[in-house]
Amino acid sequence: MTVATPRRFVRADGPDKVTGSGRYTADLTFTGMLAAKFRYAEIAHGRITRLDTTAAQAISGVFAVITDADVPDVRFGPFVADRTLFARDVVRFEGEIVAAVAASTPEIAARAAAAIIVEYEPLPLVTDLEDALTAGASLVHEHWAVYGSADPVVRDRNDASFSSITTGDVDAGMAAADLVIESRFVADGCHAVPIEPRAVVAQWEGNKVTIWTSTQVPFDARAGVCETLEMPASRVRIIVPHLGGGFGGKCGFHYEAHVAALARVAKRPVRLVFSRREEFLAPDRRREGMVIDIRTGVRHDGTITARTGWMAMDNGAYTADAGFFPQLAAMHIAGPYKIPNVSVEAHLVYTNHQPSGSVRAPTAPQACWALESHTDEVAAAVGMDPVAFRKLNAVDTGDVGPSGQTYGEIGVQQCITEATRLVGYGETPLPHDEAIGVAIGWWPSFAVPSGAYIKLDGDGSGQIITGAQECGTGAVMTLRQLAADELGMNPEDFELVYQDTSVAPYDMGATGSQTLFNNGRAVVAAAGQIAEQLRNLAAEFFEASAADIVLADGGAYVAGSPVATVSIAELAGIAASGELLIGHGSGTPPATPQLVGSSCVGDLGMAAFVAPQFSCHAVRIRLDRDTGVVRVLEVAAAHDSGTIINELGALGQVEGGVMMGIGQALTEGTVYDDEGRQRNAGLLEYKLQTCADSPVIRTHFVQIVTPDAGPRGAKGLAEAPNVATAAAIANAIAKLVGTPVRRLPMTPERVWEALQS
Repeated sequence: MTVATPRRFVRADGPDKVTGSGRYTADLTFTGMLAAKFRYAEIAHGRITRLDTTAAQAISGVFAVITDADVPDVRFGPFVADRTLFARDVVRFEGEIVAAVAASTPEIAARAAAAIIVEYEPLPLVTDLEDALTAGASLVHEHWAVYGSADPVVRDRNDASFSSITTGDVDAGMAAADLVIESRFVADGCHAVPIEPRAVVAQWEGNKVTIWTSTQVPFDARAGVCETLEMPASRVRIIVPHLGGGFGGKCGFHYEAHVAALARVAKRPVRLVFSRREEFLAPDRRREGMVIDIRTGVRHDGTITARTGWMAMDNGAYTADAGFFPQLAAMHIAGPYKIPNVSVEAHLVYTNHQPSGSVRAPTAPQACWALESHTDEVAAAVGMDPVAFRKLNAVDTGDVGPSGQTYGEIGVQQCITEATRLVGYGETPLPHDEAIGVAIGWWPSFAVPSGAYIKLDGDGSGQIITGAQECGTGAVMTLRQLAADELGMNPEDFELVYQDTSVAPYDMGATGSQTLFNNGRAVVAAAGQIAEQLRNLAAEFFEASAADIVLADGGAYVAGSPVATVSIAELAGIAASGELLIGHGSGTPPATPQLVGSSCVGDLGMAAFVAPQFSCHAVRIRLDRDTGVVRVLEVAAAHDSGTIINELGALGQVEGGVMMGIGQALTEGTVYDDEGRQRNAGLLEYKLQTCADSPVIRTHFVQIVTPDAGPRGAKGLAEAPNVATAAAIANAIAKLVGTPVRRLPMTPERVWEALQS
């Protein structure tokens, strides 16, 4: 169906950000405030034999030095309770926190942290994913078996979480194939790299603490502080000032409790601000490295008969929120294809690397890169054009996916058509050094509870009070548009009150592309309650039926008589002397689709995709064969994300996701030395894409209203543009090189080596 193009409006947080008047966490100052600094492990694996803070405590200007001995004995973790606030007996990666200091200046705090004496007994390094899964491998966690874990996480030694998806009879499917194609790919880990390094400020008032922090998930941060410092939620308040990006890297909880503990001991406010190097080394949210094997059976006519997949993912030293990633990755290796026989398994592997976690579309860009590179290999093996091969095998409305989910109306076929049209695929011959690659991807919409309040003041202006978190995507800003449309008002008529756990109802935070999908439903429900109140007031005013009242253009009128209008402000003024105009909503999450004919081990809810998003990216590149340098010239991105609510914000998300995907494809990858330490923990060594690298980006939205999804049939969007970009670039490179580049990122050195082979 055709959906009207949404109108554009100015973001509520826009003026503060573009004028520089907006305050971020690092801008906050309080009387008597101290600076925090951490002492890190600085080695990847070792047993602590001596920890002496005496010299640090003796430095003038130092107010507090704390270690594991100064906080409650609590192990925590959302899926596996494998972590403590400070290193306890053993350090397991170089950025692990051993101690924390609060001092009068950042310089004194840094000097005191450096003065802490830590001595270690070296322990064997665990860095190879496949070796780590063997029976005789050294253990990252010797006592892993006693750690608590969420049900039904499956664990074994260095296997922190295991999942599988099985459908049909793979052996029979392979036997029915005319050809069986096997591929192996290896992806390096990489970073979120938000421009704002993380910062935390904590201040105590009696037995209550207020924490200002650059987190994407304020309620999760509050829960972490409550758990690790053993405090009730009523005594912990989390406030998020403006957030300078996150991309998943600022999800989860960790440093808020450290700073709160320092402030309690020091009896002063304490502020922590990471350096850029710390931002690379310490956080437990890094995109996971992977080893991926894929095997596909196919008939000569291009029909896929079976697929197997095996992958190992670099969990790093602690599990963070990555416990469900194996199942998510397994879905991406199976792919959005019609395959009757599937057997895919994925392992999340402990190593002595920095912990991995939710970075924009976790597991999907690497898995899609491997799968779609493999898909081009399969198409070539049967002599089919790769686009025609995808159109033949990709799921469509009414089809059954690889895990047994039947899809309603979806737009992956339209995405393939539109992306290839926008880039001119197959229309004219390209220069000898140019090629177009195509890839499809998918991503779930995360259905979780959320809440919002709305109230109208006596002057007709409104307030939206929401627990939703704004990390730069504009999703929270779009809530004003939803409320305005329900009430016949303008988005600019509403003020947003958000990012404060003591004011707003619960929300999961800026993670999983879920804000508009879930909180949008809550806002629509809350606005609907107020709309009902306004119609009743207007019905009394006009002596008409409430069912005949229309709310539009800032007023109310009786249907068929738009000349006689009463303004929202007048109605609100009437209500102010009696009933207050207040609404609340919780936005009941959609049900998870049913699966038929499949079985899953370690099922953590990702074997079925709620309101699945689909995309196709087509990328034109130029290759310098002498150097291996790849330049992305043009990207066409077609997305099925349901109804688009805020077109300008949606376009920004696609363009940003594409640019992030280009970086992951060509330049971004963590490099480790032989001792398990990062060698490129800085922006000079870790190459991000900039405006100078940006290609032409053309976007098309296949707008299919999705029932039982987000508001007005919307799906998620923010993570999906990051899924297929690297894969499309890889397929374009393979056309020019003659073989896939089997390691991500596809740096000039790796492309050049593939050319030589």
